[in-house]
Amino acid sequence: MLATPLQMFKAQFFRALAHPVRIRILETLVKGDRSVQELQEALGLEQPVVSQQLAVLRNQGIVTSEKQGLSVRYALRDTAVEELLTVARRIFDNHLVDRGGMLKELRRESKRA
Repeated sequence: MLATPLQMFKAQFFRALAHPVRIRILETLVKGDRSVQELQEALGLEQPVVSQQLAVLRNQGIVTSEKQGLSVRYALRDTAVEELLTVARRIFDNHLVDRGGMLKELRRESKRA
């Protein structure tokens, strides 16, 4: 059975989220819009890495970009992404009950968010 256009759209959306750096970018953008340089500093990553991952998120319509002066600012296109990340943390919490170390790390991450 072939996938419907809606199923393909959903798969592409989740594929765009399926990278640790992209998740970190989204978690940072939940707190407000940022430039590439600000994201680099917040994530401790080089500019090409951040730009490449932002391009994936932008191409899937997950983030928007707006030129402001000499820099480009990135923001979440839909604030529901924050809800999605929160629900994902709850799912991970439920699945990681037996994995103490990972659970502690997840809870520390939630406190920082």
